[in-house]
Amino acid sequence: MQPSKVYFTNLRTTIGVSQLDKLERLIKAAGIETIDFDHKLTAIKMHFGEPGNLTFLRPNYAKRVADLVKSLGGIPFLTDCNTLYPGRRKNALEHIESAYENGFTPFSTGCQILIGDGLKGDDDIEVPVRNGQYVKRAKIGRAVMDADVFISLSHFKGHEMTGFGGTIKNIGMGCGSRRGKMEQHAAGKPAVNEKLCVGCRQCAKQCAQSAFSYVGNKAKIDYEKCVGCGRCIAACRFDAIYGPNDDANEMLNRKMAEYAMAVVDGRPNFHISLVIDISPYCDCHGENDMPILPDVGMFASFDPVALDQACVDACLRQQPIPGSLLDDNLHKEGFCDHHDHFINTTPEAEWQSCLEHAEAIGLGSRAYELVEV
Repeated sequence: MQPSKVYFTNLRTTIGVSQLDKLERLIKAAGIETIDFDHKLTAIKMHFGEPGNLTFLRPNYAKRVADLVKSLGGIPFLTDCNTLYPGRRKNALEHIESAYENGFTPFSTGCQILIGDGLKGDDDIEVPVRNGQYVKRAKIGRAVMDADVFISLSHFKGHEMTGFGGTIKNIGMGCGSRRGKMEQHAAGKPAVNEKLCVGCRQCAKQCAQSAFSYVGNKAKIDYEKCVGCGRCIAACRFDAIYGPNDDANEMLNRKMAEYAMAVVDGRPNFHISLVIDISPYCDCHGENDMPILPDVGMFASFDPVALDQACVDACLRQQPIPGSLLDDNLHKEGFCDHHDHFINTTPEAEWQSCLEHAEAIGLGSRAYELVEV
């Protein structure tokens, strides 16, 4: 397989040229204008951010992409699907209100906002997965699949289960309906180390399935209710909740890659990833920790696999930010340095299997040529 081209621009600006101008130049250089947008419904998949979190992408970026699509004759809309966990994005009404609160409105972005899997997260389509080994029919939000053209606009950051959240996660997990998300998470479920549990109950607050109870001030998990989403692992500050299934994260990553294949296969698609505000956890959290790495820049490609690989490679070349969670971990007594910023941030996580499997099923290539704009 030939190396894919990934286009990159840094965040430096000159007088009269904004970062938004550079973003438009980047995606034009990467070839977005070769797509036939004429009267085509165009889904721009992004994350609107859980209220309380401040690291999600600003609406300004979405507007510049939407405006360009409109100038090329397309009919863009911003979209995301509902969540499994508690918060304010678990149904379409709350999800749209959250988007508005975080600045995403038709007036600020120049296009409409549609929640991809409907009011309750059950409006989906079963889509065949070409070369799927773990998922034969992915459950994707109907509005996402009804679009003629698909664009992903991703915030590249850390993630407590998948190592990092980039383009493939934005597409695969993000476009899955609620039952699609459950299918991806079903490979493994967390466990509790009672010796470390202090009974703070933060795990229960993050559990949408009410799977936690407490006996003697120690957390217990009802596995009939647990869907394995892993939110409790990130919520626990005492390392009392962990993933006992060694291949659970790998299975999640592989299913996520297959879901991404279902979303993009057979229609025009284009991908943008902004490596800024690199928080240790997902934008799904109602809070955000300080960035673990310096801002890097903006990337774009027709190949989502090459794009993720280029972004992670760029991150691994950076130095940890002093005082961040990553830096704290590296200075813990006896900490094992994995020589990987994302694994060092969340040692329970793993990311290689996602890109390996995505390449194996034909989603894209890990080999890339970086073109600086």
